[in-house]
Amino acid sequence: MKCLPLALGLALVCGLQAATVPLTMDGLDLQKVAGMWHSMAMAASDISLLDSETAPLRVYVQELRPMPRDNLEIILRKWEDNRCVEKKVLAEKTECAAKFNINYLDENELIVLDTDYENYLFFCLENTDAPGQNLVCQCLARTLKADNEVMEKFDRALQTLPVDVRLFFDPTQVAEQCRV
Repeated sequence: MKCLPLALGLALVCGLQAATVPLTMDGLDLQKVAGMWHSMAMAASDISLLDSETAPLRVYVQELRPMPRDNLEIILRKWEDNRCVEKKVLAEKTECAAKFNINYLDENELIVLDTDYENYLFFCLENTDAPGQNLVCQCLARTLKADNEVMEKFDRALQTLPVDVRLFFDPTQVAEQCRV
């Protein structure tokens, strides 16, 4: 009986998040998402977050590394001062499945929308100070080969979001992709 208030509280906390970015993953196996990834598509609620090579959230995910306490280290690349730099971002696990708190540029939440672990992973990054206003999503793939079926699935996932998120940038179509 003591667990009932805890379970109800947890459901309420997770339910509040669903008002902005829906949590569609029941759980996330961090060992299965570990390894190399490639940014295949980027979308945002505000084009200025992605519109230039130095835009604040135009980052290229390179690797996901499981950490102690179910946290996740994200290795990414980004253009800064006319060169490509590597950054490490710690994503701290929350009480909700597939949701992490990160401190990158601001307080943000990273929500994994979907993954099959072998081929693709979709995630969104939302500014917690302005929920639903500043939202960036990415489609990651294990290889650089574009998969039309996965891209269509990513587009459908974007359509389920409560804010208007448009595909602004396809990093596979440009020569400037950041390489360290």
